[in-house]
Amino acid sequence: MAPRAGQLEPRGPLLPGLLLVAAALSRPAAPCPFQCYCFGSPKLLLRCASGAELRQPPRDVPPDARNLTIVGANLTVLRAAAFAGGDADGEEAAAAGIVRLPLLTALRLTHNNIEVVEDGAFDGLPSLAALDLSHNPLRVLGGGAFRGLPALRSLQLNHALARGGPALLASLDVALAPLDELRLLGLAGNALSRLPPAALRRPRLEQLDARLNALTGLSPDELRALERDGGLPAPRLLLADNPLRCGCAARPLLAWLRNATERVPDARRLRCASPRSLHDRPFLDLDEARLRCANRDADGRGEEGELPGPELEASYVFFGLVLALIGLIFLMVLYLNRRGIQRWMRNLREACRDQMEGYHYRYEQDADPRRAPTPAAPAGSRATSPSSGL
Repeated sequence: MAPRAGQLEPRGPLLPGLLLVAAALSRPAAPCPFQCYCFGSPKLLLRCASGAELRQPPRDVPPDARNLTIVGANLTVLRAAAFAGGDADGEEAAAAGIVRLPLLTALRLTHNNIEVVEDGAFDGLPSLAALDLSHNPLRVLGGGAFRGLPALRSLQLNHALARGGPALLASLDVALAPLDELRLLGLAGNALSRLPPAALRRPRLEQLDARLNALTGLSPDELRALERDGGLPAPRLLLADNPLRCGCAARPLLAWLRNATERVPDARRLRCASPRSLHDRPFLDLDEARLRCANRDADGRGEEGELPGPELEASYVFFGLVLALIGLIFLMVLYLNRRGIQRWMRNLREACRDQMEGYHYRYEQDADPRRAPTPAAPAGSRATSPSSGL
């Protein structure tokens, strides 16, 4: 039957396309895990926030999940292959190469009271690119905790390492070693006194967040580790809110910052915590001559001396001027009262002379033998009178 005039002729590919869309819409969606929320557009996003009731990762996560967020749970321990089943079956599945979440690219596990991360805890996540373990009281971290994550590009451990001590930092150094594709590393708020050497050696690291730690400076070895060979870009470093010790040992860091300010975006926020004379002074505004040591040794290292700052020097100058003004006023008062002072001195001299003459007169009177007292007569002697004739 020929189409009428003004009516479009139906195209062949239109009907198959409509059928494909209808089939896609009619396909049953993967079930959402219990106590989780699923958002399916454009990528499947799961958010699980069930408080203390969730003690292990959900096992029924859809295999096409791209983003998984678990916040506020009580996971405590992430066992081996925790996201491949979390039990013996999960470990066997991971060992056999069975991947349950092949498309998962982002995993956020903040505020979950995680204390232990065992070796291979993230096995079975080959596409994982971003992992966030911030705000967890980590105490134990397996040396192989991040094995099997060849695509990991972002690792956030902010406010998660402060309670673990030196043993946890040593384990972290081992766990970071296989992450050659790591681009972003967050270590803020962990009371670190030094940077993990393995973190500085990541060949493709682009940014290291070390804010809010206990770093008093960076050693020459750490500064050399931040340089890259072979044309690779050097990483950016965030150092704000660290208690810098502005002594002679900080000279290499000051020179490095002035030559690579763009690599430390918060360089203007760096301030001295010690010595007291430089407290809260901007680090970049200091001269190397002010970064001194009280006890120098062969390396130029030693205990930082307390150097008088400009404020203290100004106070000394002001105090000297005040003393000079007081002295000038005193001399002026003496000059204006010179006649009275002379009269007072003359009167004082005469009074002293009169007093000395009185002392001299009494001394002479006491020394005259004629004024000596007569000795008394004995008690048994008989008194004689002039009329006795004897």
